Amino acid sequence: MVRVFVAACLIAVALASRPQAAEPAPPGSDTAWLTKLTLAADGLAWSDELVRHDWRLQRSPGTDDWRILDPHETCVHAGSEEACRDEFARLETAGTIPCVSGEAVLVLHGLGENRASMRPLVKHLRTRLDATVLTVGYASPRTGIDGHGASLGRVVAGLPQATRLSFVGHSLGNIVVRRWMHQAPAADLARVHRMVMLGAPNQGSDLARMTANVWLLSKLAHGAAKDLVLHWPEISKSLAVPPCEFGIVAGGKGDDRGYSSLLAGDDDAVVRVAETKLDGACDFLLLPVSHAAMMKNDDVQRATVSFLRTGRFEAPAAEAAPDGSADE
Repeated sequence: MVRVFVAACLIAVALASRPQAAEPAPPGSDTAWLTKLTLAADGLAWSDELVRHDWRLQRSPGTDDWRILDPHETCVHAGSEEACRDEFARLETAGTIPCVSGEAVLVLHGLGENRASMRPLVKHLRTRLDATVLTVGYASPRTGIDGHGASLGRVVAGLPQATRLSFVGHSLGNIVVRRWMHQAPAADLARVHRMVMLGAPNQGSDLARMTANVWLLSKLAHGAAKDLVLHWPEISKSLAVPPCEFGIVAGGKGDDRGYSSLLAGDDDAVVRVAETKLDGACDFLLLPVSHAAMMKNDDVQRATVSFLRTGRFEAPAAEAAPDGSADE
């Protein structure tokens, strides 16, 4: 819906300052909702540069501000890049930050979201896959798709002991991965195994093009939103078709109306089904789910696991855990 896209643009404008990570408030307290809002804004202001399980080294794009977050989202060190990298290395050497080795799955959120939006899907993947599942955050309002692709490249390069990499992207997260793939070193691309695209605007976005025709909204768009609204023809030329097995999950009603009366044909309320398609896909799945609900949807979660395991969306009759035992 238009209000979703407009909200993303307004959030970008509102982030004039760089809030620091807040201490979690007790559940149900009067300040819990404010803490949640602060953390949400905080997630839009920082991009990951190194990720180890739920430890991460982050930078606020366009600034010299760096920090280290622990698995509880607490900032344990902040300062210059050199100081933060030195401290991150010290924590690794001490064994506080564990190494990532073997197979890893990198999960990326969409425009105007943060890592928290992917938690339902990540929780499901971590209990079903024999792989390290990592979330990768990027400050979508702070810089463009080129910058986010470069940050993802540094995250990948910082995982030298991960012998096989797969990706799961929601919405704009897929565009960030495709941008990285366009410029990635051959050695890193050789490690890529599979990719699942959820609600990906692979052919651009009619909703973004509508926004471009509204002067005020086009002026409010910043960072990656501005790329979608104003620069898609140029950006689209620098997106790779994944050089690996990839599958696409689209949301829609299976008719010619979809969830939004503003969009032509079937859609998930934000992205048209036709916009998700990309030549070279190994499989395509249409599910009756809206764009924002994909990560929480049981069928989407099962399909994602199935593709990462087999390269197809056909889910087994009884989904098995990594040790081979069927779910209860």
